[in-house]
Amino acid sequence: MKQTIHFGAGNIGRGFIGALFSESGYHVTFVDVAEQVINKLNEEKSYKVKMAQSQEESITIENVSGINNMTHDNDVVDAIQKATYLTTAIGPNILPRIAPLIARGLAKRVAATDDKIYVIACENQIGATDILKQHILDNLDEDAKNGLEGKVYFFNSAVDRIVPIQDQSSLDVLVEPYFEWVVETTEDIPSVTGMKMVEDLAPFIERKLFTVNTGHAVIAYLGYLAGKSTIDETLGDDKIVEQVRETLKETGAYLVKEYGLDEEEHLAYINKNIERFKNAYLNDGVTRVGRAPIRKLGPEDRLIRPATQAQKAGLSYTHLANAIAAALLFDYPEDEEAMEIQEVIRKSGPAAALKTFSGLPEDSDITKEVVRQYETLQAQKR
Repeated sequence: MKQTIHFGAGNIGRGFIGALFSESGYHVTFVDVAEQVINKLNEEKSYKVKMAQSQEESITIENVSGINNMTHDNDVVDAIQKATYLTTAIGPNILPRIAPLIARGLAKRVAATDDKIYVIACENQIGATDILKQHILDNLDEDAKNGLEGKVYFFNSAVDRIVPIQDQSSLDVLVEPYFEWVVETTEDIPSVTGMKMVEDLAPFIERKLFTVNTGHAVIAYLGYLAGKSTIDETLGDDKIVEQVRETLKETGAYLVKEYGLDEEEHLAYINKNIERFKNAYLNDGVTRVGRAPIRKLGPEDRLIRPATQAQKAGLSYTHLANAIAAALLFDYPEDEEAMEIQEVIRKSGPAAALKTFSGLPEDSDITKEVVRQYETLQAQKR
């Protein structure tokens, strides 16, 4: 049987990427530090992916196993020797941590065989595979680096599927029916169910990040300020729906100008995604979607980059500024990143927080607009 190795046995790994490989006839070896999940995978050898919809539907995922990379790193290296694909869904911040182990596996592999392996980081990050590749190269000597040529291929990708936090006592995963997985390559690679290959990923990943991820984050932060618990509950407020739509029209104006997208088609894409977010069967919490705000406020991420790009293009970013201000007011006590942002704001103010976490000069027009809206939202919050 064909083999693939996937780093990240969480809900996205099991409910999306790993599931697609299993459906395509691959044995999927999940790699994770979550001992309970790994043990269950090895004991049960299957799980169900359930659709978040009114009509009950599920898919049984088989031919799966797990390895704890903290305690069985040599087993991970061995698994890399047999794999056709190596994928990740662990979060961009974790990529540097797994790169040394992947480098060990690839170095051993290229020294022993000419068989090709395809590496794809399935993260919500522009150029995630490029980032992983660089970390891998940093952990290889010159001979090993040269040995990758023609044997190890790195492809960037864009992934899209909503998978909420759920019961961790079971391997079964609840997912939305919709998904998209786009991979940038001109190579003739082994087929995987649900994988779409394109020559230029940029329009796809920016359209996805600055519509789906931006929209999701905006709903979460506005919902949190409004005292809502879930995403669908938040979208029961027509005023918030309109704020989200107007924000996505701003990101859309940049995307239309940058990539020549059809304006009406993109507006339909915006509206389709807002309807996706209303799916009550997901029961997705605003604190889950809004978590890790430092990453979401990063210079190249879903809120700041579309705002800076809109400014450069001479386009409006007023609603994006409002969303950024709402993110700065996300003070959920159980979120470490939120608390870190709040500490900077407490000591030095919101402009300093934007400089620290978003790389925005304190005297920039975007910062001034965000601070203005921050003060308005803060007053309303009181």
